Amino acid sequence: MKKIILLTLLIFNFSFSQKIIKDISLSKLIDETSGLEIIDNQFITHNDSGGEPKLYYLNKKGKIISERKINGVKNNDWEDITQDDEFIYVADMGNNYDTRKNLSVIKIPRDKNSVIDPEIIKFNYPEQNDFRYKKLSQFDAEALISINEFLIIFTKNRATKKTDIYSLPKNGGEYQAKKIGSLNTQSIITGGDYDQKNELLILTSTISFDEYYILKIEDFSLKNKKDYKIEMYEIPIGKTQVEAVKIIDSNTFWITSEDEKSSSTARLMKIKL
Repeated sequence: MKKIILLTLLIFNFSFSQKIIKDISLSKLIDETSGLEIIDNQFITHNDSGGEPKLYYLNKKGKIISERKINGVKNNDWEDITQDDEFIYVADMGNNYDTRKNLSVIKIPRDKNSVIDPEIIKFNYPEQNDFRYKKLSQFDAEALISINEFLIIFTKNRATKKTDIYSLPKNGGEYQAKKIGSLNTQSIITGGDYDQKNELLILTSTISFDEYYILKIEDFSLKNKKDYKIEMYEIPIGKTQVEAVKIIDSNTFWITSEDEKSSSTARLMKIKL
């Protein structure tokens, strides 16, 4: 894959045309929801660090209808989930203080009744040589998408408020993640989704952990690009913790937020720009 250099123009959109059109309270079992997918008309989510190594399947009303335990793995810090035609990929790559050396992506069949053992895609960032505690971490990541034969990681860089983009193969093994570019998001990335047919990339982010945003990037691909325009929309829900997004169409998305003081439960929301 050729390395891409991404020069970006960030457009802040504070028109407040964006609205929450559905707001669903979630079970206490998924208070720390941190990823979101849809398969067979069911939502799939999971908790982040310290939760059980389970995927939770929800109906359209947000009710848990089944649980799927992934055997032989731990939930060190699950931060996102993505899929392709055959598999689900769970990103165990939360690295809040740049201290982890056991980053991985867990690969399982889409069929939730499958008893096949998961494949583990272990990886590291070749640019990281220092694993000492850092409050302004650079190698944390909470967004994972699938494009063709690659998994694409968007880092949560507190030091620069840019996101570095890395690629991984989809087969189990040990790899050095390959840096292929960066985006000047001027914020900290907390989740992502990609519509490959329409080349639409959607990221969620925050600047100071008080308010959260949707970043909309059109015509995103792994081909060489000169620049991208990033449109930034505030999510109008006040202080919460949005860490997952799923595209419905070019202006409508599902998001989830963790249980915070501003709400009594974790929430599943539909937002319209």
